[in-house]
Amino acid sequence: MREVPCHKVASGFASGPALTTRMAISFLGNVDPRTGMVVDPGHELYGQKISGKVLIFPGGKGSTVGSYVIYQLKKRGLAPAAMINLRSEPIVAVGAIISGIPLVDRVPADLLQVKNGSFIEVDSDRERVRIRTFQNDPAL
Repeated sequence: MREVPCHKVASGFASGPALTTRMAISFLGNVDPRTGMVVDPGHELYGQKISGKVLIFPGGKGSTVGSYVIYQLKKRGLAPAAMINLRSEPIVAVGAIISGIPLVDRVPADLLQVKNGSFIEVDSDRERVRIRTFQNDPAL
C-alpha cells in the first residue's frame, strides 16, 4: 500500500476502484448526467461509467454548468465516490463541495498512472490518499 499526501478541496472520506485518465474532464459535454457514462468519443474514458469510482484526472475544463452536472450525478446516484486532481479548478471544486463528494488535489503527477481498478481510499480531512494495488500489479 502506498500513502500519498494531498490537499483537501472538498471534505469527506470515500473509497473504491480507480478510474484514471490523463485527460481533463468537462462534466458538461464529456459525461452524461443521466447515465454517469463518458460520452465524448475523443476522450480516453469514452464508454466508461464514473459512478462509484475514485476518479483520478488532471483537472476540469469547460463551462461552469459542469458544477451542476456533478450535482445531478450525485442526486441520481451516478457520481464518482471521490475525485483526485493534480490541480483542481473552480468548476470541479464547486461541484464536489455542493455534492458532498470528497475531492483532493496537489498530488504527485504519477497518480495519473494508477491502474484502473486499483483500490483507492481518499481521506480529504486527513489530507491522505491510500493506494492498494493488486499483487501482480507492478505500477505504483
